[in-house]
Amino acid sequence: MILDEETRNCDRGIDGVHIIVCIKQVPYTTEVRINPETNTLIREGVESIVNPYDMYAVEEALRIRDRLGCGRITVLSMGPPQVETALRECLALGVDAAVLLCDRAFAGADTWSTSLTLSAALRRLDPGLILAGKQAIDGDTAQVGPGIACHLDLPQVCYVSRICEITARNATVERLLDHGHERVHVELPAVLTVVKEINEPRMPSLKGKVRARGANLTVWGRADLDVDADVVGLAGSPTAVNRIFCPPQRSGGGLVPGGSAAEVAGNLVKRLRADGVLSDGRESHG
Repeated sequence: MILDEETRNCDRGIDGVHIIVCIKQVPYTTEVRINPETNTLIREGVESIVNPYDMYAVEEALRIRDRLGCGRITVLSMGPPQVETALRECLALGVDAAVLLCDRAFAGADTWSTSLTLSAALRRLDPGLILAGKQAIDGDTAQVGPGIACHLDLPQVCYVSRICEITARNATVERLLDHGHERVHVELPAVLTVVKEINEPRMPSLKGKVRARGANLTVWGRADLDVDADVVGLAGSPTAVNRIFCPPQRSGGGLVPGGSAAEVAGNLVKRLRADGVLSDGRESHG
């Protein structure tokens, strides 16, 4: 199934905008297995969920559509066939369409190759706004969103915690900083990555689940995108993982006794001197 003209060229008037939400399916477990040959995650047979940060992006897209009164939302993801489950979960929430980029050529992609592949699909979808979570919980790099903006030469705002105003042509948002917030005005199309403070995701309705179960998904492979084989997947990734290992378990810790801060500090100094970490400050003179 190829997206129809309404999906690709939605109304760009003041009332509506085509919103694309990039999502990722991530492992729902701490028992992650690694392929020893490729140093990549083994996803087959592992229970997966939609990346939690991406769910905030989906919810915000739904709220923007409600606020504008019209528009269209498409979710986009890259991965193996099992990602269909994640896309249908988003459709159950009220998303209009879903696109899966699925091809063995895409396997093992790093953040650069992933963002390039997603960007090729986004060009075909012609978005007015691109949303994503601030990062994925399995990689925690926070690089794919900015990478998409770079490949598409679009403005970007990261760590968005609130969308103050939005039309089909521009938006005013607040982004979360270490010591407060910053208000930014940006022209659309643009890429926004959101944090969990932006909203509270809704639950799917029974009607939405039934609709999602029978919905058609669009599946594109490398041949459907304007990308060369040497820039996608593991072969096209400029970065590689040389080795993955568990850090050694720490030992030797202990509690420092004391009833007050001064007593604890004094006992800590005594312990450090006894262990030879600190000197007592006295020097011998001959």
